[in-house]
Amino acid sequence: MINLTEFKKTTGFPTVRMRRLRMTETIREMVRETTLQPSDFIYPMFVVPGGKVRHEISSMPNVYQLSVDELVRECGKVYAAGVKSVILFGIPSHKDEYGSEAYDENGVVQQAIRELKKELPDLFIITDVCLCEYTSHGHCGVLRETAPGKAEILNDETLELLAKESLTHVQAGADMVAPSDMMDGRVAVIRSLLDENGFTSTPIMSYAAKYASGFYGPFREAAESTPKFGDRKSHQMDPANVNEAVREVALDIDEGADIVMVKPALAYLDVIYRVKTEFKMPTAAYQVSGEYAMIKAAARNGWLDEPRIMMETLTAIKRAGADLILTYYAVDAAKALKG
Repeated sequence: MINLTEFKKTTGFPTVRMRRLRMTETIREMVRETTLQPSDFIYPMFVVPGGKVRHEISSMPNVYQLSVDELVRECGKVYAAGVKSVILFGIPSHKDEYGSEAYDENGVVQQAIRELKKELPDLFIITDVCLCEYTSHGHCGVLRETAPGKAEILNDETLELLAKESLTHVQAGADMVAPSDMMDGRVAVIRSLLDENGFTSTPIMSYAAKYASGFYGPFREAAESTPKFGDRKSHQMDPANVNEAVREVALDIDEGADIVMVKPALAYLDVIYRVKTEFKMPTAAYQVSGEYAMIKAAARNGWLDEPRIMMETLTAIKRAGADLILTYYAVDAAKALKG
């Protein structure tokens, strides 16, 4: 048996007992380096036309498509749980080539914002700004056919529509807009249009480093946004690249982004760390649908302790540098933190 006291005498090394600060829950809390709180979380929600609609997403247990009336009721529970912010995704009644319901002042998201502000004026409402949920082809912008069955997204033509969408959201009462399309220059165009219309105080949270990830599958069921053909690799980032992510973030900051986001979260913790370390900007990370679905599936099979894994993964995202976490676990985590 090693005698640590004798070891110290003979080697000159101090006897360090790291376990002293792990012996009780109280002291573990006292020296904890990373802490979570309900204000860290943003809850993603899906709003659909109609009334009394509450449709559970098959691949995302406990996540629903909600009509405006049901959304308002659900947001009351979200707010009461301590989660003060939601991000809204809309599924329109009609889709067309240009995603026109995205920027219709009477679109489903615009209606939802107005009703939420009437009933829950202190709820902080963020809106996702993209066209993929609204276009008949499922892509994030205006398309031009390049060959039979092939097309490219027209960057600059798409920017105008994204800016219009953002403006209608803010005019309806949104507190923040979050462009997720990954078109070049969209933050600058949105910032310019909002400023021109007097919304200089409305912040932009940019999906600055959004990767072409396989973790989005369940979301595409929830948002009904699966592309009819092709994929999104022409504008979303290559999962192999991190220096490119840094350049993307730098551009969005220069264009006026107030908060930058990395998406997904768990497979990109190194990117979150790089972004936070290099820019020291408010940084968000999205624990996406596939990450949530994997934990849910494993837990339902009895392979994982869901509450424990929920908190461990959220802590990892926060520890990597995220100030804000978009997560479908927001309400459950907030309740767990409140005890």
